Amino acid sequence: MMKSKKRFSAVLMAVLTLLVAGAAGFAQRHFMLTNAARPEVKMQLSAAVERDSALVALDKTTVVNPGEILDWTITSENSGNAAALEYKTVGHIPPGTTFVADSAKADGAKAGYSIDGGKSWSAQPMIEVKQADGSTKRVPAPVAMYTEIRYEWADPLAQGGKLSASYKVRVK
Repeated sequence: MMKSKKRFSAVLMAVLTLLVAGAAGFAQRHFMLTNAARPEVKMQLSAAVERDSALVALDKTTVVNPGEILDWTITSENSGNAAALEYKTVGHIPPGTTFVADSAKADGAKAGYSIDGGKSWSAQPMIEVKQADGSTKRVPAPVAMYTEIRYEWADPLAQGGKLSASYKVRVK
């Protein structure tokens, strides 16, 4: 009887040890996964109206008039604990406005444009235009057709890093 109690105690201790070790391993894996190094990019969008050779913050004005230029700025900051690889940001061209040609600015980024609400992107979107003879020809899309602008950086957005991109639109 004593031998079976000792054997049972030994088996019970082995099972408990395996359970504790398994739980500790699970907790360590869970901690590693939930606390893994990852970027956390926070973006801010701001706009200003070009008025009388000055910029007026959009939130400081109640009306924008046809013909006025809105200067949009997208600021991205990585407050995470790892670099953001292949970082991209998208700016929307609001309805009732037209993109101002050659106004896209961002250090170290390439700009791409969409004319279909962000489904496809190109450095120079193209459209098909019917010719007088009935044939079609691919030509650059007018900037009035642009619906979004996307900035792509080749270098990662480093931990603690900050990027800025801007573009202009004209109110119709």
